[in-house]
Amino acid sequence: MEKNIVWQLGKITKAQRVNALKQKAQCIWLTGLSGSGKSTLAQALEMKLHTAGQHVYILDGDNIRHGLSSDLGFSSADRVENIRRIAEVSRLMVDAGLIVIVAFISPFRADRALARQLFESDEFVEVFVDSPLTICERRDTKGLYLKARNGTISEFTGISSPYESPENPEVHLDSANLPVEDCIEKIWCKMQKLDEFFQFD
Repeated sequence: MEKNIVWQLGKITKAQRVNALKQKAQCIWLTGLSGSGKSTLAQALEMKLHTAGQHVYILDGDNIRHGLSSDLGFSSADRVENIRRIAEVSRLMVDAGLIVIVAFISPFRADRALARQLFESDEFVEVFVDSPLTICERRDTKGLYLKARNGTISEFTGISSPYESPENPEVHLDSANLPVEDCIEKIWCKMQKLDEFFQFD
């Protein structure tokens, strides 16, 4: 890192921002194959949290590719950089006192581990949205799996590029069989176990 770059500390602390928002700032990191249900669950969780009066924002893989990571492709190196960027953005959002829901394939364990290291132990919840490849392909409205199998798309996770399943996620969801409402309840319960909401001065 450049020696002349110094981190500037603001006058307001994370604790003060969290207290003002009256919520526990957290990063809920949804990982799984394309078509496993990450975006659907992210939107449902966002609605539940918003309805409960929480300040929440979704960072979705496709949306980020339109802006922050529009210069990246899908090679292994670009995927690593994409996750690095989103992890840093997520850290800033948690520092701002927000709950951020990250919905990314994020296929590599090492990248998810590096993301986790940016947060306090009670701020990062890894959620494995687990669905068999056959189900994900059946759900594929964009036709991406078919293109990958035909060779039109290279380095596609689950087909021509590996997906490394989480070994010890905070939440493991059988998204092929569990209704959305039950999946959200499992995430919600884990968030509450890490820190009780609404316990502020």
